[in-house]
Amino acid sequence: MAKTNKNTGIIIAVIILIIAVALYLTQKKPTTKVGEKQDVKVGIILGFTGPIESLTPAMAASAELAFKEASDSGSLLNGSTITPMRADSTCVDSAAAQSAAEGLVSQGIAAIMGADCSGVTGAIATNVAVPKGIVMISPSATSPGLTTLDDKGYFFRTAPSDARGGQILADITKDKGIKNVAVTYTNNDYGKGLADVYAAEAKALGINVTIVESHEDGKADYSSEVATLASAGGDAVAVIGYLDQGGKGIIRGALDSGAFDTFILSDGMIGDSLTDEFGDSLNKSFGSLPGSTGKGASVFTEVAKAAGIDSSGPYTSESYDAAALLVLAMQAGGSADRASIQKNVMSVANVPGMKIYPGELKKALDLLAQGKSVNYEGASGVEFTEVGEAFGSFLEKEITGGKFKTKKQR
Repeated sequence: MAKTNKNTGIIIAVIILIIAVALYLTQKKPTTKVGEKQDVKVGIILGFTGPIESLTPAMAASAELAFKEASDSGSLLNGSTITPMRADSTCVDSAAAQSAAEGLVSQGIAAIMGADCSGVTGAIATNVAVPKGIVMISPSATSPGLTTLDDKGYFFRTAPSDARGGQILADITKDKGIKNVAVTYTNNDYGKGLADVYAAEAKALGINVTIVESHEDGKADYSSEVATLASAGGDAVAVIGYLDQGGKGIIRGALDSGAFDTFILSDGMIGDSLTDEFGDSLNKSFGSLPGSTGKGASVFTEVAKAAGIDSSGPYTSESYDAAALLVLAMQAGGSADRASIQKNVMSVANVPGMKIYPGELKKALDLLAQGKSVNYEGASGVEFTEVGEAFGSFLEKEITGGKFKTKKQR
């Protein structure tokens, strides 16, 4: 009887061991099976010519920095490398932008970092990228209309929507004590979308909006537009446009005529080329743009500086992050296949997983290869909504001593 009990105990112990092993094996996440070593082509579509051409070199360089970091790590898809391929969106010419995108597609790109301005971004997404199943991650397209784009899950953006940006700019205007404001905007999707939000939010805060008037880019003289704004009056004029185009022309005309000396600047108006042109004449002016003062932002400043990149300009952080998300999505799916990239962007951008900051792409790639999860925080504090766009934070900017300074994060 004792021997039978002993045997029974052994059998029970063996059964328990078998069950435990089986549970371990079924619950353990397998390592990611990565594809063969290869050279992966990725497009970078930005406005290298046009109304924001002074901003795009640093944006492109920031994206290429992330691609180089992934390539140099030796950890991406069994030692694969990324070859970035630039194309010009022009920012404003949708036909030219689509043609540039088609050119990249014909060369076999796996994904697109870009585009930049909202109109050309929507055109490329709708007519090129989405039909061909190519992921786009824009670092700077902010039109609220892109939130509801019929993108089949292939369009993402690391910049937040102007639906929030307009509210932030109105809040800052209120805090600055501006009681009456005139508004001028560049006549495109970006300008009109942001102007509509800003004007509505300003009125809701008790600010008198004297006029909301569009302007066309590409003109040599804006005295007529300035005269219209001046006749409506205001303590300041909100210039929602581009610093290398009509927006700059509006400011030049206003300063020359003495119509306004305080300018409320949208994100497309913030850059060194503006203060290099007007200097101390803008010392009463202010604005906002997407950005962060968090850990990722400070880390990125150092990472970029080591690579010889000035990261202080608009959308450099978001460009690095867009590129980083593309390579992490490749690794998460174990493939540079377009559909695989699309399937995995959200999983690397949000919780759960280990937080990843700029300069840590090798760490993230290795974790993903081991079947572990990552939560890419990046330079801009990446967190996507359910439609794949950044919730986003904003930097309040003011001009003092003829230079843009960050006052605080909003």
